[in-house]
Amino acid sequence: MWEEKLALYDRLIANCPGIERKGKTMPYTSANGYMFSQLNKDGELGIRFSEEVKKKYMQELKTGPFKAYGAVLKGYLLIPESMWNDSDKICGLINESHRYVMTLKPK
Repeated sequence: MWEEKLALYDRLIANCPGIERKGKTMPYTSANGYMFSQLNKDGELGIRFSEEVKKKYMQELKTGPFKAYGAVLKGYLLIPESMWNDSDKICGLINESHRYVMTLKPK
């Protein structure tokens, strides 16, 4: 199950030019010193946005916050499993998230 989700996450990231998957045990993407997408141990995908954008997408996508290791990650949105087959939509969200973290003060 988790291996299937990891393979799908890798395919989704590969569909986003200029974005590289990192991490061996905790797959993620990062830029500017900030993670902006992550696959948790339950095989769920979270993507980071500003709080305002996150709230908008929570309503639009009918989803909630993303959790990893039992904690809610600030700014992260849980991507509904029903969306995982729409790689173009997810790539668009990942690219939007990348643009967002690039506006933050570098770490």
